[in-house]
Amino acid sequence: MREFKITTMVKECSVDELSKEDRELVDAAKEATRTSYAVYSKFHVGAAIRMADGSIVKGSNQENAAYPSGLCAERTAAFYASASHPGMAMKKIAIAAWTKLRMPENLEWEDYFQANPISPCGACRQALLEYEAAYGPIEVILYGREKTYILPSISSLLPFSFTEF
Repeated sequence: MREFKITTMVKECSVDELSKEDRELVDAAKEATRTSYAVYSKFHVGAAIRMADGSIVKGSNQENAAYPSGLCAERTAAFYASASHPGMAMKKIAIAAWTKLRMPENLEWEDYFQANPISPCGACRQALLEYEAAYGPIEVILYGREKTYILPSISSLLPFSFTEF
């Protein structure tokens, strides 16, 4: 038997420390939360993907009463990016989320965003990993009001993954 350790390099910063390009991507993810259909969870998630040509594709979570037939923001953005830019690499993804649950009603929209970053669910990680396997690393930016995480790739979120059938 062999035992080994898996580590992931994560950069932590404030949103103000991001490059102009990365801040633009985070702002796009935050803006995408406004189009989420989160009538059941009240948890609004937005994702924005920077394509190899520099364009940005956005997606938001879309819920459905026939749970779990809704779709997460990350997959909504990735599937739209792949459909609208076939064969083009996705270079970065930014994810942001907010809710008014357990929060006062009189805050500014910006103040409802999660204080700490959220990360993609397992299904989203697997879907994004397949694009990464096909086109190269996709950097991950997880936004939080108090701190933001930057990871080098989707595979750093899913170390035991598969891309071959």
